[in-house]
Amino acid sequence: MAPRMLAIYGKGGMGKSFFTSNLTATLGLRGAGVLQLGCDPKHDSCNTLFGGRSLPTLGERYRLAKEQGREDAMSVGDVVFRTRLSNQRWIYGCELGGPEVGRGCGGTGIASGFKLLEGLGMSKWSLDYVVMDFLGDVVCGGFATPLARSLAEEVIIVVGHDRQSLYAANNISRAAKYFRDMGGTTNILGLVVNRDDGSDTADKYAAATGLPILARIPLSRTVRELADACRLALEDPQFKTIFDELGDCIAKRTIPPCTDYEPLEYDQFLRTFGAEEPAGLPDPATHDDLFGSKAAPSIFVGTIPLTLVSSVPPPVDPMQLRLQEVFGPLGYTVGKIEQRPKQGLTIAADGVEVCLGDESDIEQKAAFLAALRRTGQQVEYVDLRYVDAPFFR
Repeated sequence: MAPRMLAIYGKGGMGKSFFTSNLTATLGLRGAGVLQLGCDPKHDSCNTLFGGRSLPTLGERYRLAKEQGREDAMSVGDVVFRTRLSNQRWIYGCELGGPEVGRGCGGTGIASGFKLLEGLGMSKWSLDYVVMDFLGDVVCGGFATPLARSLAEEVIIVVGHDRQSLYAANNISRAAKYFRDMGGTTNILGLVVNRDDGSDTADKYAAATGLPILARIPLSRTVRELADACRLALEDPQFKTIFDELGDCIAKRTIPPCTDYEPLEYDQFLRTFGAEEPAGLPDPATHDDLFGSKAAPSIFVGTIPLTLVSSVPPPVDPMQLRLQEVFGPLGYTVGKIEQRPKQGLTIAADGVEVCLGDESDIEQKAAFLAALRRTGQQVEYVDLRYVDAPFFR
């Protein structure tokens, strides 16, 4: 039986690793087999479980193995490590890590890390849970992997009473709803309010969206100092009770999935905080604002001669014809088509370079591109080779 996959999302710095580590420990102390999977390039998710030790990351181990020419011989012991709590059964930890600073995309590293773990048989491991600690906001396909591929069975979002963490929660719930509407099976269980100071801001957001609050973790200097010292909050009786109750509900599946929530549009979100988005556009900067008395630099804008034609002959290349049949109804004009050695099939579609890889799932890849266009984001490159974990910039 495959492990039950739980994904913990939330804004960076909101206490996801704190929450995830204490939840993992709680489930482990109940006798369950648990792996905590750190899915953040900072790779500090599992430090508390391992007494402050920073785990070697999957990315580091893979790069080393590749340099040695033995990447095909990697085993679980290269990337998964174990620790004990109170002489109970082993608790496991793995940090996906990410690229070296400034040398790659963290989201792509996450997607690649999952592929390696799947190659090592993760779905067949004799575990009860895999608890995934995910980087805050959903900003690209890599970090949305558990949602896009229905890899996570359930999602918990960690928030506070601040606008920034709730804004991130709104984006995460929007992504979850999008992929569920596309046929995914991942469910949101609800919100956990961390560092609860007695305010009601998260409650107002929860009421506006329909997302339930599963637990409230009080603001505590004592527990903050425990966390800073890489010690579990379970040492505090009050916090142990909170995590025991939540762990019991998760283990017994008494928390129903939330399927009727509705993420907020930006103006609705602001009204939750008693704010209104001003009407109209902001004031544009003027020449004098930015250049003062200096002359603006000359910018050469070339002219493109236009030739009117009465008709455009249909494409004769079978691949171009197929691509235009798929992308055309979505509003895209397919231009240059290339077969590249590493990227495979690559096209230009209305000024956007789109890497398709092979010819499989063309319709699904086109649907993702159309959904991306509807978001209004300006992109110049989209990688759809792995349609379950797309990437764009």
